[in-house]
Formats: sequence, C-alpha cells, structure tokens
Amino acid sequence: MDLFEVGHQSIELQRPGRIAVIAEVGINHNGDLGLAKRLIDVACDAGCDAVKFQKRTIDIVYSAEILDSPRESPWGSTQRDQKEGLEFGLEEYQEIDRYCAERAIAWSASAWDLQSLEFIESFDPPFHKVASALISHSDFVRAVAALGRPTLISTGMATLEMLDEVVEVFRVAGTPFALLHTISTYPSPESDLNLLTIPMLRARYGVSVGYSGHESTVSPSIVASALGAGIIERHITVNRAMYGSDQAASLEESGLRQLVGALNKLPSLLGSGRKGWAPGEAEVASKLRYWE
Repeated sequence: MDLFEVGHQSIELQRPGRIAVIAEVGINHNGDLGLAKRLIDVACDAGCDAVKFQKRTIDIVYSAEILDSPRESPWGSTQRDQKEGLEFGLEEYQEIDRYCAERAIAWSASAWDLQSLEFIESFDPPFHKVASALISHSDFVRAVAALGRPTLISTGMATLEMLDEVVEVFRVAGTPFALLHTISTYPSPESDLNLLTIPMLRARYGVSVGYSGHESTVSPSIVASALGAGIIERHITVNRAMYGSDQAASLEESGLRQLVGALNKLPSLLGSGRKGWAPGEAEVASKLRYWE
C-alpha cells in the first residue's frame, strides 16, 4: 500500500514522499467539547493531516466490579464516574464531525469494542484504528478488516506471532493497512523505544510502517521517520500537567509545531541515497583542489 487516503488528501506512508502526522486527541479533551475543538485547532494550526479520538462503550470495556470501585476524579468518586465523564456521545461527535469539516482536517477514532466500532463507522471515517490493547481481540480485528477501510494497526503489547495473525486477517479480507510501531507505556522511557523495529516490520510484512509515540519528547518521532516511518501519530494536549492518564505522554502545541516542522524537512534532508556531487560542490572543488 503506497497511499493512505485521509479526507481529501492522499497521504504517502512510505519514503520518499511526505510524512503524515496524526494528532491523537484521544481522551485528552477530558469530556469538554470546547477543549476538543481547541485541540483540533492546535492540530490544524500545526499542519497535521488528521486528528483522532477514542470511543468506548463503558459497560462492555469495563466490568461492573471495576466501574463500582473507588476513584476520585473531577466527575465523582467511582471509576464509572471517571470513565463516563471522559466519553463523548452522538451529539458531541456530530459536532466534532462538523467542526473538522469546517477546519478541513480529517478525523477518526479508535474504537475499543464492536458497538463503538459500529458507531464510528456511521460517520464514514477515512480510516479505522486497531489500538494495541485490541490486537488480540480476534472478533474485533475481523470486524474491522471486514469493513474494508484503510486501517492503522498499533503493535504495542504484541508478539510477532500475534502480528502474523492480524496481518493475515487483513490480507485475506483485502483491506489496506499500515502497522504502527509503538511501546504501550505512558509516558515511554526513551531507552525502551526500540526504533529499529520499524525497518524490521517493513521487511517482514512488506507494508507501510509508522510510529505511534508515547514519550514526552520530539526527537524519537524524527528518528523513527528517518528509519522509514511514513506516518507519525502523537498524543496532543494543551497542558501536560492537566488531569488525565495520557496528558504526560502528549505533546503540547509548541512541541507539535516543532515536530511537524522537522518532519516536513526530513525527506529533503535524507535525499535520494545516491552518491554524487551536490549543487555547488564543483565550484568549491575548483577552489580547494589546487592540483587539478
């Protein structure tokens, strides 16, 4: 797969070419639609290609025992209060859909259960996402593949044998997909990132490979792209100190702008890989090589 259709754009996932950036809002909106719009603005203004959210059906994803357990949050004193406080429903996603169209940026959401997958599919998204946590949920993986939409598959918490099975499901279905190397810790220590996995995955599966980073810095995503990642997904926030489990693993606006700017320059920095004289070198050689 050479192209990954996102909205009205054809996003090239393999070098040489441009590097696509997906801004992962996730649940960093903290249940506030106004904050969600602000994060969409941050992604648009930084030059991202798409924004992505997360969607869960609380009573499917979590057991009653977990939901009834205590947890202090801005929404109450139980896990249910916290989980429900972070979820958007139909009206919120209809407004997200409208606002993203107004800002001319594509959007999708990682579904965490079959009901949520059906919900997101109703918005005709340009792509789906299989989160790392769902990679061993065979019914879910098959359901996503059966939809036929381009799909991003995160590879955290997965063995190669698990990835072999998921890749086979998508190949049998004939559904285009890209793999995203990721480490499922939040935030991820840089020493754990193992970025050389990116060229290994490309060689093993012969597909486009990207990188979904959870570290608090910018440079690993740039290194990942230099190693062949044609799509970068990063969590974003307006303040890393805000309430929320993903905030500390996110980039603030300045970091996101820095990342997109560096990624835009990267293809020209890497060049073709063919050795020859660069423009201007002949003139310098004529001045420095006095014996010629």
